[in-house]
Amino acid sequence: MFRKQTAAIVTSAALGALLLTACGGGDGKDSSAPATAAAARGEASAAGQPAGQDLNFLSGTARKNNAPAMTGDWANEPGKPAVKPEATRWVQLSASRAGALDPVVVNGAGFTLYRFDKDTASPSKSTCNGACAVTWPPVVVAPGGKIFLDGVDRSKVGVVKRDDGTRQVTVGGWPVYRFDKDTKPGDTKGQGVGGTWFGVTPEGKKAGKGTGEAGTGPASSAVLFDERDFGDPSQGLAGKGCRNVARDNVASSLQARGSLKIWSERNCTGRSKVVSGDVPDLAALGFDNTVSSVFFG
Repeated sequence: MFRKQTAAIVTSAALGALLLTACGGGDGKDSSAPATAAAARGEASAAGQPAGQDLNFLSGTARKNNAPAMTGDWANEPGKPAVKPEATRWVQLSASRAGALDPVVVNGAGFTLYRFDKDTASPSKSTCNGACAVTWPPVVVAPGGKIFLDGVDRSKVGVVKRDDGTRQVTVGGWPVYRFDKDTKPGDTKGQGVGGTWFGVTPEGKKAGKGTGEAGTGPASSAVLFDERDFGDPSQGLAGKGCRNVARDNVASSLQARGSLKIWSERNCTGRSKVVSGDVPDLAALGFDNTVSSVFFG
């Protein structure tokens, strides 16, 4: 009797093991599980970009998706890097307008997002680290975080691992940033800085007229400001060909809808530099208080 009961127990245990194996049980290492989990997380990303591991991509704004107050973009201090855990829980990418930039991507708090010419998009790579990343805070998202897409195509969005191990959001392959001098929603003070920083469009191109990607053609007018970041007093120039500046050697920033050439001497002589769109700090180009003439066309 005892031997019969033992045999029955052993037989039942063996049958149970077979059933667990058939159902994917046992050690839980079902070879199909990773692919299924990846599909559920939506890890597909734009070509040339790393997958958004364990990120959730959701359509609509953070508000429409009931994001908690004082988290994500709403917890980021204007112009400051996102260091608090709650500030990296989510990022919003909205196709919008800021100043003269239309379209341009802004975050959930309405701040303009920028791309850097010294980065690369294929493969995605950020070269802005250290002090650069203080001036230009990278848009980062934590593992398990969310990216809300508001007018930006999912296929254009990805993430790239930075040198410090954080994951930076990319648009069209380009890592995106905020600017420390943008202190209120709608500011675009980073546009054209150093001739290498530009607002980013929903496709990942440079926002703004005369950048060679968003907007084309030469400028026919310009406004030169005595102070950086377009601070008054100012003076305007318009026309075709070479135009001398009425008050020369005082400009520290300029605004233009297109490309033009600035010169250090009157009658378009001396040193020159081709600029495109707004330049909030001419010192970055070596032309602070140096512009004496401008060539349009």
